[in-house]
Amino acid sequence: MPKTLADIKKSLDCHLGKRLQLKANGGRKKTIERAGILRETYRAVFVVDLDQDENAFERVSYSYTDILTEAVEITFDDEATQIAAIK
Repeated sequence: MPKTLADIKKSLDCHLGKRLQLKANGGRKKTIERAGILRETYRAVFVVDLDQDENAFERVSYSYTDILTEAVEITFDDEATQIAAIK
């Protein structure tokens, strides 16, 4: 697992435009699972365009801190790489 926010951002920059599966902590023992495409990375957050047939809204953003604290887990479809738990 990457140890710094900069490492996480670099790792995500390599996967821009790729399909991913996202698991997020929804609070109170809820897990939110979504699918989409990693669209953009910014200094503090990254943006995922969600599949419209499964979700009520277009996009969602998370901070790199969410990955570092393992509140968000990302798995890219084209490889067995998992981020935030990059195992």
